[in-house]
Amino acid sequence: MNVAIIGSGGREHAICCSLKKSKKIEKIYCFPGNAGTEKIATNVKIDINNFNEIKKFVKENQISFLVIGPEEPLVNGIVDYFEKENIKIFGPNKISAQLEGSKIFTKKICQKYKIPTAKFGIFKNLNDAEKFLKKTIYPIVVKADGLASGKGVYICKDLSEAMVSIKEIFDGKFGKAEEVLIEEFLKGEEMSYFIISDGKTFKFFQTAQDHKRVEEGDKGKNTGGMGAYSPSRLINNELEEKIINKIIKPTLAGLKDLKSNYKGFLYAGLMIVNNEPYLIEYNVRMGDPECQTILPRLKTNFFEIVEATINQKLNQIDVVWSDAKTLSIVQCSKGYPETYENNLEIKNLDKIILAENEFIFHAGTKISNSKIVSNGGRVLNFVAKSKSFKNSREIVVDLINKINWKNGFYRKDIGYKVIDE
Repeated sequence: MNVAIIGSGGREHAICCSLKKSKKIEKIYCFPGNAGTEKIATNVKIDINNFNEIKKFVKENQISFLVIGPEEPLVNGIVDYFEKENIKIFGPNKISAQLEGSKIFTKKICQKYKIPTAKFGIFKNLNDAEKFLKKTIYPIVVKADGLASGKGVYICKDLSEAMVSIKEIFDGKFGKAEEVLIEEFLKGEEMSYFIISDGKTFKFFQTAQDHKRVEEGDKGKNTGGMGAYSPSRLINNELEEKIINKIIKPTLAGLKDLKSNYKGFLYAGLMIVNNEPYLIEYNVRMGDPECQTILPRLKTNFFEIVEATINQKLNQIDVVWSDAKTLSIVQCSKGYPETYENNLEIKNLDKIILAENEFIFHAGTKISNSKIVSNGGRVLNFVAKSKSFKNSREIVVDLINKINWKNGFYRKDIGYKVIDE
């Protein structure tokens, strides 16, 4: 069987590695992939939003199904497109993908189905938003409505910061903005909760906590994610019951009312306040770097889970997890999340011999003149699995120190709440 993965990041490299373990798979294609996927799959240079070209390649190469990594093609309707062509595909349809495509769509679902979330207001222009900001209580959270690669969120401690944020959003920093979302600030601790759903059944797909801020101590600008660990230190039976009954089930019911049965990964970004969950946002795919952190803990064959999901037979699969503690650190290009330099050689990567519980997933890399060079802001993901988070972090730092890339930087305190406190 031939399969294809859409995307080019660390998440897609991790998915590729997990699918590769199946004896049923003969060949894996990645659109467009990276230097890591190139070693275990065939990279194909096709725009991930050019559905016609992808379809042509899929048919010519007898690809049995597609797995979609990033959010953009999902929000643009890639699943609907391929389902009309009777080509099997893993991911939610366009209606369901609005959970990530529009924060306002999600807030309206929360409102209608009484899902716990921060109080909010929706503003269509700068003047109305400014009037509200002048009389509100701070800190406040300001969000761009559409896709923003995890960066369209501002936590504003005063009016001047809030004014800068709404101006940037309405000026198009994250694409065309017709509305802005302003939320109350919830004081608690964030947690990522994942499920996998086939439209009939859903199964738990682990927890994680990621570090979005670029600087140590969770300071500085928002990023796509600087590192993560799994499982979350916050999860317990009582909390999980609340998450499922107050958040996950009402959301899936709300989508069903819109004639959309959710298929694929669903990632709930939560704020936990005194063991009560509040929905911050949804992502309609695996997180990055959470995916790279979670998949090494999976004991069940990943291909069988994906195949069962596509065929709506997830109820026949037991998803089994290791009790091990995984931790990932993302090595980034200096200057990220702002401007940075690409095409700089990363040396010694090929010389590293990985132990069974050590992983390196490529993100922003490519092969140029037979050398691995940087090709993005978040470049490499280093992951370790062991009996403790402390040990996992030590292994990861040792791995990073083995490569020679002068333009790289990373946070040394990933997982500090489970290691240092």
